[in-house]
Amino acid sequence: MRLDMSVHRAVATVVAMSIGMPAPGTLAAVTSQASATTPQGTPTKPATTGTKPAKPASAATAAPVDGQWPRVFDVPGGGTILVYQPQVATWDNQSHMVAFSAVSFRGTAADKPALGTIKLEADTKVALTERLVSFENMKIVEANFQTLPKESTRDVVAEIDKTMSKDARVIALDRVLASVDKSSIIMKTVEGIKADPPTIFFSESPAVMVNLDGEPIWSPIKDNDLKFAVNTNWDLFQHTPSSTYYLRHNASWLKSRDVKGPWSPAGTLPDSFKKLPADENWNDVRANVPGKALAASAVPKVFTSFQPAELILLTGAPKYEAVSGTGLLWVSNTESDVFRMGKTGSVYYLVAGRWFSAPAFSGPWTFATPSMPPDFRKIPLEHPRSRVLASVPGTDRAAEAVLLAQIPQTARVNKKELKAPDVAFQGDAEFAPIESTTVQRAVNTDKDIFKVGEAYYMCYQGVWFTSKTSSGPWEVASSVPEQIYQIPVSSPAHHVTYVTIEEDDDDEWVTFAAAAGYTGMMVAWGCTVWGSGWYYPPYVGYGGFYPYYYPYFPTYGYSAWYNPWTGAYGRSAGVYGPYGGAGVGARYNPRTGTYARGAAAYGPYGARGVAQAYNPRTGTYAATRQGSNVYGSWGSTAVQRGDDWAKTNRYTNRQTGNTTRTIRTDEGGAVTRRGAGGGAVGVGNEGNIYAGKDGNVYRREDGTWQKHENGGWSDTNRQPADRPRPTDSSTTRQPSAGTTGATDRGTVDQLNRDAAARREGAQRTGDYGKYKGGSGTSGTGSYRGGTSRPSGGTRSAPRGGGGRRR
Repeated sequence: MRLDMSVHRAVATVVAMSIGMPAPGTLAAVTSQASATTPQGTPTKPATTGTKPAKPASAATAAPVDGQWPRVFDVPGGGTILVYQPQVATWDNQSHMVAFSAVSFRGTAADKPALGTIKLEADTKVALTERLVSFENMKIVEANFQTLPKESTRDVVAEIDKTMSKDARVIALDRVLASVDKSSIIMKTVEGIKADPPTIFFSESPAVMVNLDGEPIWSPIKDNDLKFAVNTNWDLFQHTPSSTYYLRHNASWLKSRDVKGPWSPAGTLPDSFKKLPADENWNDVRANVPGKALAASAVPKVFTSFQPAELILLTGAPKYEAVSGTGLLWVSNTESDVFRMGKTGSVYYLVAGRWFSAPAFSGPWTFATPSMPPDFRKIPLEHPRSRVLASVPGTDRAAEAVLLAQIPQTARVNKKELKAPDVAFQGDAEFAPIESTTVQRAVNTDKDIFKVGEAYYMCYQGVWFTSKTSSGPWEVASSVPEQIYQIPVSSPAHHVTYVTIEEDDDDEWVTFAAAAGYTGMMVAWGCTVWGSGWYYPPYVGYGGFYPYYYPYFPTYGYSAWYNPWTGAYGRSAGVYGPYGGAGVGARYNPRTGTYARGAAAYGPYGARGVAQAYNPRTGTYAATRQGSNVYGSWGSTAVQRGDDWAKTNRYTNRQTGNTTRTIRTDEGGAVTRRGAGGGAVGVGNEGNIYAGKDGNVYRREDGTWQKHENGGWSDTNRQPADRPRPTDSSTTRQPSAGTTGATDRGTVDQLNRDAAARREGAQRTGDYGKYKGGSGTSGTGSYRGGTSRPSGGTRSAPRGGGGRRR
């Protein structure tokens, strides 16, 4: 039988909106607020009864990234559709999802709504930067509407499959994460990851740490008797006539007869500083010559290390703040993540995703992640440093961090159009064998180049190239030898094993995927950690005017911490130098034979804190305001990013225009439709209607689940406690057999979990809105927005509380 078109369009709208896409004919209603607006900071309170109308959302308030829930839509012919947030049932390997959604159709304002449920199955893609999940190859495997005959329902589903758009099927990642069963997340631990404690310095007074990548490598400066250290993130100079070392500290200068100190105010600088080349490389230095006078009492402690080290810097004696619900004390006057078990108990320090403990701040330090006290699992999400939960094994947040790290970023690459980067060696190409493999790697170039048999392969910015010779010509690779994926973590080339070819189905395009390990994030001890823990000595050569220096990213040296809103690691650089991670303050360009200072993107956030994804071998990076994609650095139409579908101007919804009318909801409340164009918008709360896996529609009323049947609501005769969702997935209840009243216990338990997940997902989506809409000062220390406070040490500008770095 043929359906009435108004019904057909209504149901098509229902399914479209249940997965976060615009309804047919309403795409213009879901318009962009992009980065010009500020997302809603806190989700509005859901309606829990059917007697109070929902408060309309402010017209000046932008909706969450996937739009607000529930949503109301106009249907051609005068009807309306109300769609409630989908309930995620499973998300296998973060690539296939099953979800349920409650929907309602009202033909006219006077009609009684027809309530129903749908069950969806779809392949998924994730845009980590925008925190969105898209649906592809979606199928409606079940549809239940009490007032529609089965034959009509089948016709509706068939029509939906034919007409549904494919370019806007999204739901917020945070809503999905709140629903995922954490026990189903597979921990793919990287074999060989190390956790040897680094050298850890400690100070209660102003201090800085000068990290050098091995012994100082001094480079001459043309027409000058100064030399500069290329393997540090500081402006460190050697004045050869006087055998004196000079160190820039903000706008002042220090001097010493030994690079290890002690350091004192420099006084008058040699005239050589005034003769530094007038190019961009020396802008920061020349801007601070002759420098501000510095009293001897204002000289900070200078810790110098020839290997990657860390610094715990406090502003005075430790300030302890009790962590609610635990026996822990948080050390609040430092940017480092430091806790203590009571004032005399062990000190715990988190850096690079690894916990270390010591009887006192001065050490000795031992690796502690596998044996963390249970109280760490109880740190509240509202705590200013709840970000540390991502590094506490067994917590939901640690499981989520692992899940995100295992989701690859993808790109389609045009084989014919994409040009390989220039490759240059210092002299003839030199290759060194990689232990336990038949692969050799090039050592005297800034590119990741490998020799396997008689063929050569290069991995650059997440794309593989191949050539018959080490000097090229290079072309996009259609396959990569299996031997390359056997490179162990002890090799500085291990990161390339995270770049794979996903699809090569024609002569023009090939799809590459890069997991987080390519940019330095790895999985171990049930957590996501930064770096392998291995120290990879740099390649150093001589033969020209400048020394050749090719470093590898270190695990330690910049207080790497996890950013819960990007799924990447950031760094605290105030006391670690002005030029990014340790040992990478300058980059040698083999083509020009010169150095670029302060331009390397190497280590979390890269140079000057602007990047979050980068190629750890070449120093190239992709920088965006909210997050990044390793393929974004190409900037070419020959590389089509796999998450381009997630552009915010397609999915976010700016609520504008005047309120046109109020519509009664199915639980008796009211929602407000806005927009002069008549388009559909969110209603401003999470909603109180749910789809049961038994095909029925339910709502919560006064703490009791009610089922919709025979045109009305009836109690399930079960009074479940409104408990918060468990923090640890191991405590999640499983559905049990038996019935209570008209609804079986398993369905009620499922509804309880979905209700808790919906509240949590709405909270998290709102929290992400705060972060995304922030001016750069919003905290990243907490899963609940955190606090920013001045803390820890000497720095060029106040920062604190794990505040977001840009």
